Amino acid sequence: MKYYQGFSFENRPKKLETSKEETVKETMKQAIPSQKGKEYINVKEHRSKIWKTAIAACLLTAFLFIGFGLGMNSAGYFSGAGKISDTKQPDNNGTQTPAPIADITEGNSISGIVDRTGGAVVAIETESRTQNPWSGSDDQFWRYFGRTPDRGQTVQGLGSGFLISADGYILTNNHVIAGANSIRVQLLGIEEPLTAKVIGADASLDLAVLKIEAAHELPVIALGDSDNISVGDWVVAIGNPYGLDHTVTMGVISAKERPLTIDNQQFKNLLQTDASINPGNSGGPLLNLKGEVIGINTAITSQGQGLGFAIPINTVREVLQELIEQGKVSRPWLGVSITDITQEIADYLRTNITEGVVIAEVMSNSPAQQAGLRQGDIILEINKQKIKKSEEVTELIGGSQVGAQIEILIIRNNAYKTISATLAEK
Repeated sequence: MKYYQGFSFENRPKKLETSKEETVKETMKQAIPSQKGKEYINVKEHRSKIWKTAIAACLLTAFLFIGFGLGMNSAGYFSGAGKISDTKQPDNNGTQTPAPIADITEGNSISGIVDRTGGAVVAIETESRTQNPWSGSDDQFWRYFGRTPDRGQTVQGLGSGFLISADGYILTNNHVIAGANSIRVQLLGIEEPLTAKVIGADASLDLAVLKIEAAHELPVIALGDSDNISVGDWVVAIGNPYGLDHTVTMGVISAKERPLTIDNQQFKNLLQTDASINPGNSGGPLLNLKGEVIGINTAITSQGQGLGFAIPINTVREVLQELIEQGKVSRPWLGVSITDITQEIADYLRTNITEGVVIAEVMSNSPAQQAGLRQGDIILEINKQKIKKSEEVTELIGGSQVGAQIEILIIRNNAYKTISATLAEK
């Protein structure tokens, strides 16, 4: 017995008795049964049907694409005539809808704004001398110990500003230059900084006007209209944060007329933006997409990110000429500290009055003292306008002129009394 690769030649399978045709028929019956289950399907006929179906589907798809393309072309979408506009379009009510962000970046409009306005944005460097509490001591006292008396330290500050006239007037924040012994302005493209002098300043509004002298006309930025800006409108901030000159950031107006208290100073109608404003940005311009100044960047809050504030440029317009001509903003002054009346205060004063403002303090040598106002008086009306909150008194006084006479209706010891007072300059 011979073996080859593990197979026995004596036990090999017998030759098939079935013909090839019968084998194919039997295989096709199993693989492709007919609907009756008795006969096999003709393979050639079956393949022919499949090809016809595929060809018909391809032709239908081609016709659909050709028809769709012809329709789009006739509508002008391929030629640009039917393109949906990215610019602001009026709705059914005639109002304008905000432009999409594609409008802002298309055509490098932001870089265009920076190119047009960047040359008018300046960096402001200040130096202040801090006072040593021992600097007034006798010099011989220090020399006795072999030391030279320390007169204080020099503190350097950085801020931003922008040119508003070709002859060198600059707007910035008051806190950027307050207390500075020297102020220098760095212009874009000029190596050496220029010395600046303070023309006018107002701490209440945190505004200052500087002046530099240059041998040529200087670039300027146009002032816009902050009343026309809306919440959600895009804005651009340019400044010198951390000494990084001409840094550009972008955001939107988050809110308007935002009240804010900074270092015990109260602001009432600031613009709020999420454009990044960092130390060194103070005094720089907040621009609309026309490249116009709609605010002066003035503050950030450490309580959260994306919270920057700017003084509306229309507030600046109201006092700008006065700052340039007089060096300050003249404000009327009555000379009282006031607070809203509460139930506890009413009980203490033994009165039934629940609306009004109580005088907490009368300043010495003030118009209020000269008029006869006293601590504990309850202000009910000013110039026949009813008073409910202390803010109303501040607004009425602030809206008056220096030297104006006002009529104040008060209640004192449950008796009504009218007092006349003449406002002085603060």
